[in-house]
Amino acid sequence: MHEIQQMSATALVGAIRRREISAREAVAAHLERIEAVDPAVNAVVTLDPERAYAAADAADRLTASGADLPPLHGLPMTHKDTHAVAGMRSTNGSRVLADHVPAEDDAIIARLRGAGVIATGKTNVPEFGAGSHTFNDVFGTTTNPYDPTRSAGGSSGGVAAAIAAGVQPLGEGSDMGGSLRIPASFCNVVGLRPSYGVIPAPAADNDWAWLARTGPMAREVDDIALFMAAVAGPSERVRPPAPLTGTDFSVPVAGDLRGVRIGWSPDFGLGVPVEPEVLDVLTGRLRVFEEAGAIVEEAAPDLTGADEVFHVTRALDFAAGLGPLVREHRELIKPEVVWNVEAGWALSAERIIAATAARTRLARAVRDFYTRFDLFLSPAAQVVPFDARLRFPSTVDGVEPAGYLDWMRSACVLSATGLPVLAMPAGFTASGLPVGFQLAADHYRDVELLRYARAFEDRTRCVDRRPEISAGTGQDVRRVTTVPAG
Repeated sequence: MHEIQQMSATALVGAIRRREISAREAVAAHLERIEAVDPAVNAVVTLDPERAYAAADAADRLTASGADLPPLHGLPMTHKDTHAVAGMRSTNGSRVLADHVPAEDDAIIARLRGAGVIATGKTNVPEFGAGSHTFNDVFGTTTNPYDPTRSAGGSSGGVAAAIAAGVQPLGEGSDMGGSLRIPASFCNVVGLRPSYGVIPAPAADNDWAWLARTGPMAREVDDIALFMAAVAGPSERVRPPAPLTGTDFSVPVAGDLRGVRIGWSPDFGLGVPVEPEVLDVLTGRLRVFEEAGAIVEEAAPDLTGADEVFHVTRALDFAAGLGPLVREHRELIKPEVVWNVEAGWALSAERIIAATAARTRLARAVRDFYTRFDLFLSPAAQVVPFDARLRFPSTVDGVEPAGYLDWMRSACVLSATGLPVLAMPAGFTASGLPVGFQLAADHYRDVELLRYARAFEDRTRCVDRRPEISAGTGQDVRRVTTVPAG
């Protein structure tokens, strides 16, 4: 692997600013790595090298001019294919949009571009970001760099696989029901779902949409902070009650767990099934928090009703956002998306009212929990990376999922709370598959959350175990086994 491909985003941006590496050299190393590893993992689905090199040359001219440089100056990055990049094919992994080229950037892309990022291409997603396994009928399946026969997770699976494989050190994803956290756990990287509005992500027709979030993925916590420092802050459309800006994230992230009160739960207090392989790794790592000075006890917020809050809110958001496309192109859209939309159409006023009351009780339970604890610790995923030929796992610790969202409950129930949540590497199974923790802090304690994560990272350095990838090490996973969506 080229030296540039091993660098953190913080180190790479620093080297470009000091003129030790040019932006053009960074882009060249990035594209070289894609060519070397992508045949094995299928993470990068669209490339635009000509525009990337032109942007790199412009960045190098800006460096030479002596002008003030933006915080991510010269950093090459592929973007999640659910995010529109102006002038670049942006498909959402759907045949309906297979040739779609938007005229404008999505808000997160505009902020990254303004921060100096060089857009090089797009990474793979499940169709319309639905589900935590990255496959679609346009580009096929993205697989795991640590075992290319296994899932990379989703919906930010292409981003996670690219980061783990050394294509880039930093990227943006999104998360409604674990789309940052599950691929982070599967691919041995860090994924942050920020507090509401810290990175504004309004839906097209709903400035108050709160369930889905946009956030960063990286190999290291310092790079998560770098991303947040570059793009965090309210917008004209989204003004959160306790706004955080890039300045809040710009101070060094000094890891510290002394005196931190941690509630740990292997099953979220709900009996959520988790595979023994996952729990074996996580329970063995609890002592790391204790050795760092934290006080750990088994406890969880009362998450009763979180499943209902998540399912009703998700169904409403899917029906509002994708309903028109399903009406017009149902036969071209995967069954899981159609099911989500139809669930939204079927909601009664009584059920929506009941879910609102459940969310109110959930918020009260969360407030109570954080009067006693600073951090909630839990499994990021209920399973280890599974066979990439499946649509989703057929069982979780011997329990058959009732639907395709059940195996993602570890993430979904925390989405329902609205809390900032970070998934980070915790270790590996005996067969070498990554496993991750999920850390949740109180609302708008995102900076402290990074501090807690950094303390664990400093003591474990799971990131230092990189995958060994060679082209052709995967299997034919372009078509996945059909499992009912219901």
